[in-house]
Amino acid sequence: MKFISNKIELEENGYSILTDLYTDNEINNILACIEEDEQSGNSFMKTKDLFAIRQLLKNIPKLTDLLFNKSLTELISDLSESEYFLTKAIYFDKPNGSNWFVPYHQDLSISVDQKADVEHYSNWTFKKGQYGVQPPVKILQDTITIRIHLDKTDKNNGALKVIPKSHLQGIIRIDSEHWDTKNEFVCEVEKGGVMLMKPLILHASNRTMNNKRRRVIHLEFNKHRLSEPLNWLEYHKNQVMI
Repeated sequence: MKFISNKIELEENGYSILTDLYTDNEINNILACIEEDEQSGNSFMKTKDLFAIRQLLKNIPKLTDLLFNKSLTELISDLSESEYFLTKAIYFDKPNGSNWFVPYHQDLSISVDQKADVEHYSNWTFKKGQYGVQPPVKILQDTITIRIHLDKTDKNNGALKVIPKSHLQGIIRIDSEHWDTKNEFVCEVEKGGVMLMKPLILHASNRTMNNKRRRVIHLEFNKHRLSEPLNWLEYHKNQVMI
């Protein structure tokens, strides 16, 4: 297992950083594929501080083969012995002069195909034509997030800051006294590298200060089927990777 040390680090610390999963040529092809798209509709969000594409592989299906190269497929296979499948894909572009920042939080919402009164599913939202809901904590604990970095990312252009091991505390009230930033770690990632993350780890990002872009593709994987009648919004059997 080539990535066993990253698997252990992800489980223990809530994150892990890898380099060189993509060549410069592969990154250029990914960026060209995104830039060629029409980029219109509810799934596309553009402001002076952020450009995002939700349901990325549904909107730009040609990206699938470019993203799931041999290295990424091996990585996903090494992370779990269970059958994991893609549940979410988003593209984020933080422009050169972005003042957009994100305070510390956990990723508690998943995207589903409908709203229904289901036990243990709460905090419903409806944004840009899609439903979000907070599922049972076990689903969040078993989610694996993979962030593909299309630019070199450091503390000056919005690299994620995390509180290591905070994912082990379950759902945390942000105003709680049970965490602080003294152990904060900045996850700097090279272009073509990947950051692995558990969604329950406390994480944040700062404004851009060096006039350099930060483009990231955010993928989430899970192994659980949802309580009926709910289904993962972006699940597709052909995107089962493990």
